[in-house]
Amino acid sequence: MSLHKKRIVIVGGGAGGLVLASRLGRLARRSAQLDITLVDASRTHIWKPLLHEIAAGSMNPHREALDYLAQAKRDGFRFCLGRMTGLNRQQQTIQLAATADEQGRPLIPARTLHYDILVMAIGSTTNDFATPGVAEHAICLNTPAEASRFHQQLVNACIRASLQNGPLRTGQLHVTIIGAGATGVELAAELRNTTRELVAHGRENINPDRDIRLTLIEAGPRILPALPDSVAARAHRQLENLQVEVLTGERVSAVDANAVHTASGRYIGSELVVWAAGVQAPAMLAGLDGLASNRLNQLLVRPTLQTTLDDKVYALGDCAACPDGTGWVPPRAQAASQQAELLYHNIRCQLAGKPLQDFRYRDLGSLISLGRYSTVGSLMSSLSRRSLFVHGQFARLMYLSLYHRHQLTLFGWLPTVLTAAARLLQRRTQPLVKLH
Repeated sequence: MSLHKKRIVIVGGGAGGLVLASRLGRLARRSAQLDITLVDASRTHIWKPLLHEIAAGSMNPHREALDYLAQAKRDGFRFCLGRMTGLNRQQQTIQLAATADEQGRPLIPARTLHYDILVMAIGSTTNDFATPGVAEHAICLNTPAEASRFHQQLVNACIRASLQNGPLRTGQLHVTIIGAGATGVELAAELRNTTRELVAHGRENINPDRDIRLTLIEAGPRILPALPDSVAARAHRQLENLQVEVLTGERVSAVDANAVHTASGRYIGSELVVWAAGVQAPAMLAGLDGLASNRLNQLLVRPTLQTTLDDKVYALGDCAACPDGTGWVPPRAQAASQQAELLYHNIRCQLAGKPLQDFRYRDLGSLISLGRYSTVGSLMSSLSRRSLFVHGQFARLMYLSLYHRHQLTLFGWLPTVLTAAARLLQRRTQPLVKLH
């Protein structure tokens, strides 16, 4: 590599980080002055808003996963498999931990990467608020591996129940979802649809509507607290129509192997528990080589998305605390995508010695999927900037378009259209739910 090349390292291949790496990689192909590296601890990328579908079994992660190495070759950046463990701002290096294979054998030694510009895009992890038993007895849907693990537990629970001689135990096929934000609500609705399909394949002695109970718990006064009241009310009614028990104003105090306990004294027998109640940035960001962070471990950034103490270190997405008028930019996929777009511009400006632009978050609205046939949400009017309530088939088409827009940014028109067509053909020849 030529000494005069500018080394841009992006840590985290989520929605924002991967889009930024792909766009900068295409730019690097036209410029001999750039070297782009994407670092991630996983080998594949899955759009995070789809994790509830993996958990419910309506999406096969092996078919939807995007291989980082293939994307790197396609768009002209380098992919580095590894987990970041440290930062040296004076030497402009990051440290990566050693990587082992699936059997625990050494695969890649610990390494140091040099950068001229560093972008932190490592997303968020689960915040269980130190609730007793959550780490031991609940599954958090923060990664594809965790979503797949929950689905495997659900399939195994159905197999055991269908073949046992005695009656079901209290809570045996009871799924309790803690947290009624977008992830919790979408998972509850998706599970009601997929469990009916799941037990129809050789588990006829289980009645999905009677035997598989679904409970959604929210500590606040209503579900979907970040969305308008009209959207939350419509979603609540839809969940009740799907026979999902919705409990609001209930704070979970503990989780054990057989039940969920609330502060009001409720005992909810449940052997399958999902925690979807809160997020925070990874702990390794707290005080990372002196960079300022908040109580959620997010790196404090200026409106240019540069960290407050280092112009050469940027942060975007869930791991960045970015000011937005009187508040903060919310940890949402659309925010990460918009920040990636601005960073592509600002990094080019910084390299050229030009002024940087400030980030302005544009709330495009929110859409909540309630299974295959129902979607509710709100869209922001570009003229009045008011929230417009949408539902039904139009809302469903808009929801599906969000994923296709993400693919379009990464692949272009033709691969996106071909991928969508292949998915439709697969649905005609394969089960509608993953059976293992």
